[in-house]
Amino acid sequence: MTFQDIILVIFVSGVTAVAGLLFVAWMPVRSAQSAPQPITADISLLFRGPDLEHASNTARFILAQNSGETDWISLYRSFGARFPALPRDPVTDRDGSMILAAQDIQDTAVLKIDRVNECTHVQVVDPDALGLDDHHRVKSLEAELQTLRLASSTAPHPTWQADENGNVKWCNDAYKALYQDVHGSEPDPKNPLLKSFTEKLDDKGQSRASLKVDDERPSLWFDVSSMRVDDGTMFHAIDINAVIRAEIAQRNFVQTLAKTFAQLSTGLAIFDRNGQLALFNPALVDLTSLPADFLSARPDLSSFFDRLRDNRVMPEPKNYRSWRQEISDVISAATDGRYQETWSLESGQTYRVSGRPHLDGAIAFLIEDTSAEMLLTRNFRAELELSQSLMDTFDDALVVFSSAGLLQFCNTSYREMWKLDPENSFAEVTIIDTIKDWQKQCHPNPAWGEVRNFIMNFEERAPWDATIEHNQHSELRCHVDPIVSGATLIRFSRVRQTQTSAKKLTNMAG
Repeated sequence: MTFQDIILVIFVSGVTAVAGLLFVAWMPVRSAQSAPQPITADISLLFRGPDLEHASNTARFILAQNSGETDWISLYRSFGARFPALPRDPVTDRDGSMILAAQDIQDTAVLKIDRVNECTHVQVVDPDALGLDDHHRVKSLEAELQTLRLASSTAPHPTWQADENGNVKWCNDAYKALYQDVHGSEPDPKNPLLKSFTEKLDDKGQSRASLKVDDERPSLWFDVSSMRVDDGTMFHAIDINAVIRAEIAQRNFVQTLAKTFAQLSTGLAIFDRNGQLALFNPALVDLTSLPADFLSARPDLSSFFDRLRDNRVMPEPKNYRSWRQEISDVISAATDGRYQETWSLESGQTYRVSGRPHLDGAIAFLIEDTSAEMLLTRNFRAELELSQSLMDTFDDALVVFSSAGLLQFCNTSYREMWKLDPENSFAEVTIIDTIKDWQKQCHPNPAWGEVRNFIMNFEERAPWDATIEHNQHSELRCHVDPIVSGATLIRFSRVRQTQTSAKKLTNMAG
C-alpha cells in the first residue's frame, strides 16, 4: 500500500466518523420535534383520534377491563365514573389542555387532557396513588358507589333486598318512609312490607299488592317485582294508586252504562276493534232471541249475523253465496256510520237497524222494534187516502192552510178550478203565493186581503164568506172557516149552481 492509499483511507475514515457523529447528534432533535412526549406517569395514554397509540402498563390494564367500540370509548367507560366531565368523544376541533376533577371531593386526583396537532395525551395525576395499580379501580368503584347510593336514596318507589329467609338486608329511603307511614316505627328486618304478597310471586316475579294504612285512608296499591341475586332477592314496589283509581272509575262508568242500557227498549250490541262482542243489553236478547250464553261468549261480527239469520231475525238473502260479501258491506258501512236499514221479517215485525262507529275502532249496532210505529204509519196513510178520496167527491173546491200560512191539503175540484197542483211543487206553497194565483184569475176584490189576514191571525176567529168574480167561472162564493190547530178551510162554490139547486128544491117543495 502506497503512501497515497494510506492518506485516502484515513480521509475516508475521518469523513465517515464525522458523518456518523452528525447523524447521531441530529436524530434526538428531530425526534423531539416530531414525536409526542414520552409517557412517564402511572396512568398515561396517547391517542391519535379515537385510536390508542401508546399507553402505560397500568393504563393498558385498566382499559382491558372495559372494552368498547373504540379505544376512546374504553377510556370513557373506564374513567367516566370517576371523572364525569370526561367527553365521550375525543376533542378534535381545538388544541389546548383540560383538567378534570374527580367526582368525589375527597379524591385529589385530576385527569389532564392535552391536545397537540392530531394527538391527544390523557394523564391521571393522583398524589395518593403511590404507584398502586388498584388505586384507580378503588376510586372508580367509590365514585360509582356514591352514584348508586344517590340513585337509591332519591328513588320514589320502595326498594329492598331480602336474604334466603326473607329478612330485609338493605332498603332505600322510600321503603323506610313507607314503613314509618304504615307501622309508625323504623323498619324491622324480620317483618318486611308486603311479606304475604312477596312470598306468592308468580314465575315472572310480578304481583299486585295492597297495604292497609288505617281505617280512614284507602289501601295503598303497588306493583311488586322481584329479581334473584347471589345472596337473596331484590324487590321493587311501584306505586299504582293512580292506575287503581282509574280502573275503579272505568269499572263504575261501565256499570253505569250497563244499568242505563238495561233500561233501553232498543237492542244494543257493541263490538270492539277486533270484531268481538264487548257489550250487549237485555233488549238485544229479547229482540233477537239469541241465547245469553252465546252473546256472553263474545262472538265475532260474522258469527253474530249468521246466528241472526238462523233465527230468522234478519231478511233471508236471495243469494246465499253473496251472504258473506253482504255482511262485509254491512260492517264496512257501519264503520263509516252509513249503515241504516229497515228489516221486514217473516213474522210481520219490522226492525230498524243502524250501525255507528265508535272510538278505537269499535262498532255499535242498534236494533229497534218499529212494528207498532210502522202499523200506525200504515193506518195513518190509509186514513189520509180515505179522506182524500172522500174530499175528491165534493163539487166544491176545498183547500186547507196551516196556522203558518202553508197549504196543507186540496181536492180535485180545487186543482181543476184554479188550474193549480201544489203536490208537484218543489217548494212549500204559502197563502201569499196562492192569493197571487187567485188574483190573476179573478177581478180585483178586497176580500183577498181579508183572507190573508184571517189565516195569519192567531186570535179567536169566526167563519165568514164573500162573493168573488172569476174570469171563467163567473161568480164564486168563498167560504172561510177556522178549523182545529189554527188551520183554515177555504171552500169555493159556483153561485149559479147553488141558485139553480135552490130553485129546484123550491119547485119540488111547491
